[in-house]
Amino acid sequence: MEKENTEKILKILSETYPDAKCALNFNSPYELLISTILSAQCTDVRVNQVTEELYKEYNTPERIISLTEEELGEKIRSCGFYKNKSKNILGATRAILEEYSGEVPNTMEELIKLPGVGRKTANVVLSNAFGVPAIAVDTHVFRVSNRLGISKGDTPDQVEKGLMENVPREMWSDAHHYIIFHGRQICKARKPNCEQCPLAPCCEYFNNEKNEL
Repeated sequence: MEKENTEKILKILSETYPDAKCALNFNSPYELLISTILSAQCTDVRVNQVTEELYKEYNTPERIISLTEEELGEKIRSCGFYKNKSKNILGATRAILEEYSGEVPNTMEELIKLPGVGRKTANVVLSNAFGVPAIAVDTHVFRVSNRLGISKGDTPDQVEKGLMENVPREMWSDAHHYIIFHGRQICKARKPNCEQCPLAPCCEYFNNEKNEL
């Protein structure tokens, strides 16, 4: 895609979603890390409901580690895949306590060593907790980026790489939130609302669909 078109898309997105930001509620890097692990295949709304109660008592590594996998699993059950998430949260928490003196590490290399933490989760934490430019590719970013044509790929890593090449570094974090909001509100998975989309004129998916009619 031409750089000029990418810049146009980002400009329209920034004007359409000026208040776009992380939808997870958190008060520390650790809370954000746990919330992001919980958000896998779960809505941010549900995660916030669960963590509102969880963080009242268990909002630090020292407190979380006092729970067994079964006890934590019961508290996060409604987020789905609670057994695996409980195991990963406690594994990551143990590593944070033993290897990082209870502080969440602030580099990609260190974060992805933690159990249950991949590039997407690491990028969310880096961007929103530490202010590091990053693009987290979730299902919305993956889908919308491919449809628009600003980054095409068969895997999240491929799409992330393309976005990092096509989007100015200082806009990575903002672009990530713009695209997520657009995916949730207009460019939905099953039925994108192309008729009301401000990006339609410069969208590869829309123009291909139109040409096929």
